[in-house]
Amino acid sequence: MNELRVPAVAFRNVSRRYGSVLALDAVSFEIENGEFFTFLGPSGSGKTTCLRLIAGFDQPGGGEVWIQGRPVAGVPPYERDVNTVFQDYALFPHMTVGENIAFGLMIRKVPLAERRRRAEEMLEMVALGGLAERKPAQLSGGQRQRVALARALINQPKVLLLDEPLGALDLKLREQMQVELKALQRQVKITFVYVTHDQGEALSMSDRVAVMNAGRIEQISPPAEVYERPASPFVASFVGISNLLEGEAARAITGSPEPLLIRPEKIAVVEAGASVPAGACSVDGQIETVLYLGASTRYEVALPLGIRLIVVDQNRAISAISASAMQGKAVRLWWQREHGQRLGAAPPSR
Repeated sequence: MNELRVPAVAFRNVSRRYGSVLALDAVSFEIENGEFFTFLGPSGSGKTTCLRLIAGFDQPGGGEVWIQGRPVAGVPPYERDVNTVFQDYALFPHMTVGENIAFGLMIRKVPLAERRRRAEEMLEMVALGGLAERKPAQLSGGQRQRVALARALINQPKVLLLDEPLGALDLKLREQMQVELKALQRQVKITFVYVTHDQGEALSMSDRVAVMNAGRIEQISPPAEVYERPASPFVASFVGISNLLEGEAARAITGSPEPLLIRPEKIAVVEAGASVPAGACSVDGQIETVLYLGASTRYEVALPLGIRLIVVDQNRAISAISASAMQGKAVRLWWQREHGQRLGAAPPSR
């Protein structure tokens, strides 16, 4: 069998129940070799359960988990060709950075000189060259996360599991690590399986995203498709800010009662009564709230029939003072018809 064509991970109708709670409901999917694959969802959606089943920390109540073309029922974690990076780093505080990274090689009885050489190589890879003799307490949070990554990668696992590894970092460092993680994954060409509730992380790093809700997968798609063409109202509301027009409101604006999703950055704000491009959807309203965000301004606009739309407009020429002055003004909203996404009644895919 050609190993390149065998999925790195496959779930086949996998279920897991904890007492009365159904954590996974007959979930099936495949993760390709070399893919950066992310489970995205709120707490309790089942994403961490998927990771634990891959790692071998838990066993399914039904269905099968396959890794590299082989079922792994009953196979303990240490016999699976996977490694895990945790949010709290899980470094040994009494060991040096180099010893932490080389720990897996020590367990495999790799000679000391070889362990040190390979640990130094990993340190260079994660931009921590020369820090082998430091203790974890002497490093910043971002540096400790890089050490945890190096330790997980040194044994060259087929699959690297990452359980919200950036959750403990501040915003700027988290954004920096997102760039570094994706670059590292491209360099080592190892399958990364990532778990997060942060949509920004999922959209910025992933090749594909599995959006989870209540133990089921609502959608598996590349990031742009998840955002631009959500498969369900849940995906539309969880991934980014969204406006959902339904029933009479949808009919009044678009001519059809079928639910319509429109992202706030797709909506333009113009003066009341202003002309709009031919074929565009438009509606008049009044700005109720203004939230100045620096690079953009968020408006909440009250429309007829008692509904509201959120609009996000880039501040190309507007200041905080002029943005605030918009509150209470009558305006016209418009968007290109093709930017509206119809949401049908089809059930979500598993």
